[in-house]
Amino acid sequence: MKLIELKIKGISYSETQSGAYALILSEANGNRKLPVIIGGFEAQAIAIALEEEIKPARPLTHDLFKNFADYFDIIIKKVIIHKLVDGVFFSNLICERDKIEEVIDARTSDAIAMALRFKAPIFIHDSIIKSAGFTAAIKTNSKKDISEDSWMKKIVKHPKTNKLPENIESFSSSKLSTLLKKLVDNEDYEKAAKIRDLILKKGF
Repeated sequence: MKLIELKIKGISYSETQSGAYALILSEANGNRKLPVIIGGFEAQAIAIALEEEIKPARPLTHDLFKNFADYFDIIIKKVIIHKLVDGVFFSNLICERDKIEEVIDARTSDAIAMALRFKAPIFIHDSIIKSAGFTAAIKTNSKKDISEDSWMKKIVKHPKTNKLPENIESFSSSKLSTLLKKLVDNEDYEKAAKIRDLILKKGF
């Protein structure tokens, strides 16, 4: 199955879920982006690994795991995001010791935190990013002008301060697609991820 390499574009605080963050992954050789909702601890672990000049006084959990792996000559060769179920991404750590390769199941946030520490590449199955990734050119069946929907105009005008409508699950396929496109155009990937997961759940 074809693998697509991903890079970390950034981390933003979740405006709709307390204590959560949106980790934005970007296609290395393309323009598709993939938002992954992660917890605060995992966001901290990733952020510290990205800012190499920041060194905690004592090893964090992921740093301890890296030290442990180094001591026993275990390396992480790569991370593969291989499954998406109900909005949850599943990942594998591809490890090697004494030229023997092993596959270890891991939460995607932990897998990425470890990949950064081992300077290992991050990959995703092409089929997953096709269904869950975003580009600025998302197609929609709706021909309705965005200005005709005041609720949508309000959301996309101030994406960081406005919540999604409470009745979002009753929206039609075309309405969800239109909202998804506008959120992606505004780079509000956290809300876009929620719409994406709803579209996948409904099978549109």
